[in-house]
Amino acid sequence: MGKPVNPPSGGEIENINLKDALEERYLAYALSTIMHRALPDARDGLKPVHRRILHAMRLLRLDPKSAPKKCARIVGDVMGQYHPHGDQSIYDALVRMAQDFAQRYPLAEGQGNFGNIDGDNAAAMRYTEARLTEVARLLLDGIDEDSVDFRETYDQANEEPVVLPAAFPNLLANGSQGIAVGMATSIPPHNAAELCDAALHLISHPATTSDQLIKFVPGPDLPTGGIIVDTPSSIAETYMTGRGSFRVRARWEKEDTGRGSWNIVVTEIPYSVPKSRLIEKIAELLQEKKLPLLADVRDESAEDIRVVLEPRSRTVDPIILMESLFKLTELESRIPMNVNVLAGGKVPKVLGLAECLREWLDHRREVLVRRSQFRLNAIDKRLEILGGLLIVYLDLDRVIKIIREEDEPKAELMRFFKLSEVQANAILDTRLRSLRKLEEMELKREQKSLQDEKATIEDLLGSDKVQWKTVAWEIKEVRKTFGPETALGKRRTTFAEAPDTSDIDFAEAMVEREPITVIVSDKGWIRAMKGHVADTSSVQFKGDDTLKTAFFAETTSKIIVVATNGRFFTLDASKLPGGRGFGDPIRLMVDLEEGEDFIAAFPFKAGTKLLVAGSDGRGFIIPADDVIANTRKGKQILNLDAPAKAVICTEASGDHVAIVGENRKLLVFPLTQMPEMTRGKGVRLQRYKDGGISDAKVFSLSDGLTWKDTSGRTWTVEKTDLIEWIGNRAEAGRLPPKGFPRSNKFE
Repeated sequence: MGKPVNPPSGGEIENINLKDALEERYLAYALSTIMHRALPDARDGLKPVHRRILHAMRLLRLDPKSAPKKCARIVGDVMGQYHPHGDQSIYDALVRMAQDFAQRYPLAEGQGNFGNIDGDNAAAMRYTEARLTEVARLLLDGIDEDSVDFRETYDQANEEPVVLPAAFPNLLANGSQGIAVGMATSIPPHNAAELCDAALHLISHPATTSDQLIKFVPGPDLPTGGIIVDTPSSIAETYMTGRGSFRVRARWEKEDTGRGSWNIVVTEIPYSVPKSRLIEKIAELLQEKKLPLLADVRDESAEDIRVVLEPRSRTVDPIILMESLFKLTELESRIPMNVNVLAGGKVPKVLGLAECLREWLDHRREVLVRRSQFRLNAIDKRLEILGGLLIVYLDLDRVIKIIREEDEPKAELMRFFKLSEVQANAILDTRLRSLRKLEEMELKREQKSLQDEKATIEDLLGSDKVQWKTVAWEIKEVRKTFGPETALGKRRTTFAEAPDTSDIDFAEAMVEREPITVIVSDKGWIRAMKGHVADTSSVQFKGDDTLKTAFFAETTSKIIVVATNGRFFTLDASKLPGGRGFGDPIRLMVDLEEGEDFIAAFPFKAGTKLLVAGSDGRGFIIPADDVIANTRKGKQILNLDAPAKAVICTEASGDHVAIVGENRKLLVFPLTQMPEMTRGKGVRLQRYKDGGISDAKVFSLSDGLTWKDTSGRTWTVEKTDLIEWIGNRAEAGRLPPKGFPRSNKFE
């Protein structure tokens, strides 16, 4: 390694700390991004690139009534004179200004392919043409009349406006999106007529707050329509702070296709969601079987949006189908609102609704004052000239003589008639044809009307009240142009409350309801066969495994499984393995401790009660709703002291309990003697010298006690014959009646 080379000494070398240099340069970059690129001006709602495009289009005379010009010409002018950045970024901004699905009130009118709501790009700028719209004309209205400041362009060769006069509430009407350094902005579009109403109210009641203005501006009005499903209180909060978001849903309707079948047709999608991406996502979810209620999605859009959603079957509830789609796809999306703008064109600030409108109104008043002053100066100049001309008309012959005979006619005219230089020049510039008698009358009439106009303007400049009255009149004119009865001004986004889905179990709703037969083997394998299979004798098992229990359920059912350690587990029937193979071990589906086994499996029935008991003869009644477990670990219900195990879990529908021990003693007692608990050890059900419980069931005494014997016949012992076995809980009981199975089981 050689020695480090020292920089040459002397010359124009300055040592700077890297940290200081980086801080300074990054700050300069950050400020430039915030001020000159990403954040809109609160007064005209435009970023510099849009302002420059509009200004250049105006200079190209692309008014709403003139013929459009090639976009390449517009982009070239903007780039060459005002905006020394990439042509593609300028063209992208111009394209967006012309898209009626991106801008609520487009500022440019495009001819040619300007992209579409599917997310396709516009044609190249050499193919497309554009001109200004009426909205853009309003933004530029009065720019020639010294209404706003101008500054030098980047190369000092030209001038550009610092802000536009903005006779249209563009900031909120068209919204804006931008990411700067350390801050961002996101403003959804609003309805211009509503903003005008709010502004007019603000003029007559200057102390009005944002939450009071909400009666005029209920929420955004998006170019693509849709439905806002937020609560009024959360919308109010967003407008007061300038920060928040809006939940926007697609607009849909149910369309009958005859014979009881139907489709759902989506006619409006949320703002800034490309339609093709939305449909792709739905199709993807369909393929992944995450939308079991949906059969197909088709895009039948032409000029208007028409997305057809076909349900799996006609029995599907359309609201549940749509709610599941809103949950999983961009048919519902959140539109953020963060009104971070340059207040007064200088300071980045988050503004509420009232502050935004106040910025616009103050700007409009300043524009009015400056335009009025400009007009006043023009009137004064003209009146001075008219005064000189009228003096001359009194002695025309003298004027002609001076002009014909004097070497310096201007000086002589000024001396003889006591004129100013401006007046003398005007006389010398007058054409001979203007010396008719009629012309004098015309000049007098012009002078009178200008003097009247001057008095009116002086009144306006001298009175705040008159100024605000004029601003209000201008806003009313804009409101007329974009009122709710006009095609462009009619509100597109509506408001609604989202349907209450708290009582819908989406996990269940997302499964198609079909009958199944659940089969559980002795070794704890489980499977679900399609349909209700009454005869399970032909069902095959693995090795020496045999059938433990089989029961009917539906794909939407929850299956309760009880283990010997007193834990209850919940399985979704829809997730059980199919009936073609041997199924899967339940152990793989839940977390069961080593050495424990399953004693029962049955479908969950809401509102029912269960009797649980351990081998030590203790147990209690529990509502079935309390045994549902949401995790793989299950729920500990019956607490046991080793070596006792849970042995019984049976439905408790009836008024008496029949219990039989391993000692073959039977006891019947009223169900009311058993406590109802949600977990615990329970109470003693039957007393034993040795051994424990064998079986228990709950039955109605009036129907008698039934059991099945070894040959499968059902025996019933009537109420009158049961007298000698009826006793109280925790008694020992006595040997059962004749015919009771040797297995000591009721089933």
